[in-house]
Amino acid sequence: MTTGTGSTKAAAATAARRGGAWLLDATAAEDVFTPERLSDEHRLMAQTTDEFIDKEVLPNVSRLEAKDWAFARTLVRRAGELGLLGVNVPEEYGGLALDKISSLIVAERIARASSFATTYGAQANLCILPLVLFGTTDQKQRYLPTLVAGERVGAYALSESGSGSDALAAKTRATRAPDGNWRLSGEKMWITNGGFADVIIVFAQVDGDQFTAFIVEKTFPGVTAGKEEHKMGLHGSSTTPILLQDAQVPAGNVLGEVGKGHKVALNTLNFGRFKLGAMSVGGCRAAIGDAVRYAVQRKQFGHSIASFGAIKHKLGEMTARTYAMESLVYRTGGLIESLLEESSHDGPSTARAFEEYAVESSIAKVAGTETLDYVLDENVQIHGGNGFVSDYTAERYYRDARVNRIFEGTNEINRLLIPGMLVRRAVKGELPLIAAAKRLQDELLTPSMAAAPSDGVLDYELQLTAAFKKVGLMVLGTAMQTYTDKLTDEQEVLGYAADILMDTYAAESAVLRARAASASGASRAALHQAAARLFTNDAALRIEQAARNALAAMAEGDTLRTLLAALRRFLKTSPVNTVALRRELAEATVEKQRYILG
Repeated sequence: MTTGTGSTKAAAATAARRGGAWLLDATAAEDVFTPERLSDEHRLMAQTTDEFIDKEVLPNVSRLEAKDWAFARTLVRRAGELGLLGVNVPEEYGGLALDKISSLIVAERIARASSFATTYGAQANLCILPLVLFGTTDQKQRYLPTLVAGERVGAYALSESGSGSDALAAKTRATRAPDGNWRLSGEKMWITNGGFADVIIVFAQVDGDQFTAFIVEKTFPGVTAGKEEHKMGLHGSSTTPILLQDAQVPAGNVLGEVGKGHKVALNTLNFGRFKLGAMSVGGCRAAIGDAVRYAVQRKQFGHSIASFGAIKHKLGEMTARTYAMESLVYRTGGLIESLLEESSHDGPSTARAFEEYAVESSIAKVAGTETLDYVLDENVQIHGGNGFVSDYTAERYYRDARVNRIFEGTNEINRLLIPGMLVRRAVKGELPLIAAAKRLQDELLTPSMAAAPSDGVLDYELQLTAAFKKVGLMVLGTAMQTYTDKLTDEQEVLGYAADILMDTYAAESAVLRARAASASGASRAALHQAAARLFTNDAALRIEQAARNALAAMAEGDTLRTLLAALRRFLKTSPVNTVALRRELAEATVEKQRYILG
């Protein structure tokens, strides 16, 4: 790793290294990595990516949407020449060996060209990454240099029509031939880059129950791509089935170990979810710019619609939500990188880091993609009828984004994973969540003490995020006590818990970032504060509603009344003038005609 080590070490220097620790412990603003702490090398990487997208990809979107896959391959190769495919690949295999913040930046900036971003993601995140993490030296030498250079195109074949979200229940079979090689049979569905990929990471069952990853080349006998899918969006990316008909795969092309394919799949998905969160932030930034530029030039009743209160409400809310998502994504990137700096950036260490922050990665994926959908919907609304026609980018942004809530595990699955992983870690003793929930019960039995008044920057909001954590612990603790080992069956309660946890992590990330901006004297510190205050205020309302729904599902009578009294005790909120906050953010956005906090 050669980029940004000093700045990233400063951030998260004293933070707890366990995933989920933010729910139990206070975090100092100086220990959180933020976009304001990017190094010069990081900013150069952002500039390189922006220039590539602006000059070479966006002007040619129509060629991609016309299924010009030869041109798509040209863009992949160009991305390789710029180093964008090898950000996290060791130098001996043609990569740049940069930090995870650099890969976050590339993902965020490339997102504006959503179809190509999908092509890029399948190459860099889903094909190259598992080879880096789990490949043998021979496999890396054979495949990485050409993939990193963009000379060959990669894909990732996990999904099947019958397995859906239960991807590990794949029916594709792998049998060992007498010569020691493998024969794969089955059909993989919805494979990005399927129509022109050269190297595919394929998952199959060995002996019926040993889920295993294989490196499969399109030229191997028995491997073919099916017809292109007719999709709602992402018309400029190839999506096909991959058909395996007694496909012949060499013995040396098992990726990882036989029966350990779940490690390859899950660790790849963990990082993919984090990167999808980053791409969602990039999409939000682009859509805000699109919306505000249209609003400024569009006249109604003799005035620019950007001057109307209803439009200011939209622009201000879009900005605040994007700010919170950007804050949590960069915070998570800093945590991952900080953990790697304590060990190494080799494959096993990186896989462990992704696994450690699997909860945060799922939060980035769900919260990011749902924020993006909100922002894009409002962008269409600001455009009015023009937002519904393909002459304007608002239409393409909207249709291209819908699949993000399905990619990398549906948002419903991830909502179950977020609290589920925390509970499993608690049961294993890896996270002292049970002890924290017990302390919270003891606190509820003691007389309520009024919090000491404080007038520091965002002190009230920071205290409120601490209250959010207590609500999350109360809901999780009550759920564990109520359902014990049957908790996984209570998907509605887990969903409410996930919503509380996501809003908590996002709100705290936004508040800590805004406090850091104020402490450093940042020129836009007041806007940081406005975004953090607005998001935290609204998060309190959402958290209260989610908690009420969850508690009512688990208790009744006196028990429920006691729990609701505790909820009111935790969430004593003061009215906030959100109209003024949104206007402040909107007017700054209109002045610059872009997202103004990144």
